[in-house]
Amino acid sequence: MAEPATQSPYISSSAGGGSSEPGGRDLKGAGSPQPCADSFVSSSQPVSLFSTSQVRDLVFWRDVKKTGLVFSTTLILLLSLAAFSVISVISYLILALLSVTISFRVYKSVIQAVQKSEEGHPFKAYLDVDVTLSSEAFHNYVSAAMGHINHALKLIMRLFLVEDLVDSLKLAVVMWLMTYVGAIFNGITLLILAELLVFSVPVVYEKYKTQIDHYVGIAREQIKSVVTKIQAKLPGVVKKKAE
Repeated sequence: MAEPATQSPYISSSAGGGSSEPGGRDLKGAGSPQPCADSFVSSSQPVSLFSTSQVRDLVFWRDVKKTGLVFSTTLILLLSLAAFSVISVISYLILALLSVTISFRVYKSVIQAVQKSEEGHPFKAYLDVDVTLSSEAFHNYVSAAMGHINHALKLIMRLFLVEDLVDSLKLAVVMWLMTYVGAIFNGITLLILAELLVFSVPVVYEKYKTQIDHYVGIAREQIKSVVTKIQAKLPGVVKKKAE
């Protein structure tokens, strides 16, 4: 088993000489096997489980086998959650995994006994993998999450304290529409529909990008015109500066 001081390069990127913040925290290790600049968070907080390019390749079906595996697995999981309770689904998943690993372990033990070989534990290579999460990597993930949480809190305050009347009215209209959606669909059904859209809409958009952009531009101009008229008629509305 690896020593406590040893860290897997895939877990922590603190090794090597890289740029650092005034507090001394490394932002990018020279020996990191994966670049951290391309992530969901800003470059000042380069912490991401999946890079933007990886997610893009996944939803655009660049690798059909990989995307098909992820899509089918998550879809089956969501369908299972729609039919059974969360406890039942988790229990069945653990039982299925244990059935595979225990069966393979017993099978390899029998083969080794019959052939009188000394190959050892069949999962030895995986048991020796260092999966410990360093405190620095944990703090980096927490810092990245706090950035998103703080941004969400500021947005919530703006909307509920009516900093901009039009934005707050938009939220009210969306929530009113969601009451009708909630009366028809439950949360799991919405997640299933969201997954189907995520794995289908990008491919369709990539194929018909020109036509879709044309009609989206027309719709955007119409919406912008209506919003401008509403802003002009509403009293006390602070006009947004033109971008």
